[in-house]
Amino acid sequence: MGRRALNADMLDRLNLRDHAGLTDAAWNALIAVGAAAIGVAIALLAHRLVYMALLRLSRASESKVDDIVAAHLRKPTRWAMVALGLILAARETPVLADVWQKIAGFVMPALIGWIVVAVFRAFVEAACLDDPNTTLDDVRARRRRTRLAIVSRIVTFVVVFVTIGLMLLSIPGVREIGVTLMASAGIAALAVGAAAQPALKSLIAGIQMAVTEPISIGDVVMIGGDGGTVEDIRSSFVIVRTWDERRLVVPTSKFLDETFENWSRNGSALTGPAFLHLDPAADIPPIRAEFERLVEDHSRWDQRKRALQVTNMAPGSIEIRAVVSAASPGDLFELRADIREALLAWIRVHQPEALAHTRQFEPTPEPGIPNVTA
Repeated sequence: MGRRALNADMLDRLNLRDHAGLTDAAWNALIAVGAAAIGVAIALLAHRLVYMALLRLSRASESKVDDIVAAHLRKPTRWAMVALGLILAARETPVLADVWQKIAGFVMPALIGWIVVAVFRAFVEAACLDDPNTTLDDVRARRRRTRLAIVSRIVTFVVVFVTIGLMLLSIPGVREIGVTLMASAGIAALAVGAAAQPALKSLIAGIQMAVTEPISIGDVVMIGGDGGTVEDIRSSFVIVRTWDERRLVVPTSKFLDETFENWSRNGSALTGPAFLHLDPAADIPPIRAEFERLVEDHSRWDQRKRALQVTNMAPGSIEIRAVVSAASPGDLFELRADIREALLAWIRVHQPEALAHTRQFEPTPEPGIPNVTA
């Protein structure tokens, strides 16, 4: 009875194919496309249901880690489910199985590499979540974030490199070339070394940056006459944001091979001067008292250091250095500017004679030489 039903079903298919005027190849291709469409549709539906359930569970949790992992795994798991649907459909369709066998060498390494990178980046982002007790001046938090960012990019590079290698090995011609090159190890080593020199140099530089930690994300640096905040660190370059919102793209080698200033390596607190050039007749003690009062009343002073001294003298002026300290480079810049402006305003009112004036001195004639004025 079962054999008769099977024969009838095959007869119906033959009649349908003959009625549609399709050849065997076209009919098999149509069946393969239909099976693939059904498998993909079922896979997408299953992924949507599972992801909605996981998303509901993650939203019910107070932790943000599961939300981050779910967001990063959404796209790679969707395509993994599509591949699974095609694999299941190919088991029942010989034509689809032949097609899948040809592309599986490309698709499967790409999906596995994508999932590995997504999982690693999700955990890196979760590890970079700000602690409620962490302040902007937390050096350890900035260093941890820098190490995680560099290691994340190195792992991503390695996974992508291995994935592309596995995808290329699925091509018979490339595989034969690889075997031939491996037979002559010296030529292969030279060729690979020459081709991968920039990539390996960037990889080694990134590892060195992560180990030695000359800079961290958020550090204030001065390099090549320009200063700014380290915004991002890549394996081959570093992004430095200046005070006027410019972005300096600095090669990583400059931070490894050349001297630069790091103003916030062990902490953001800094001490800096505000210079004034006054007349030599200026009365310094009242100016110093006003300076101390201004600094005490300023909200950006961190109460570490304040001092006003005469540091230099010229024929027509003296140099006043007002040293102040602040919790961050930005606060120090604002504090210095405010103190300089306030002192000048006070001097204009209380000691106008202390402002520097241009003087013309008559030269002292030497003995025996008349003073001739042209």
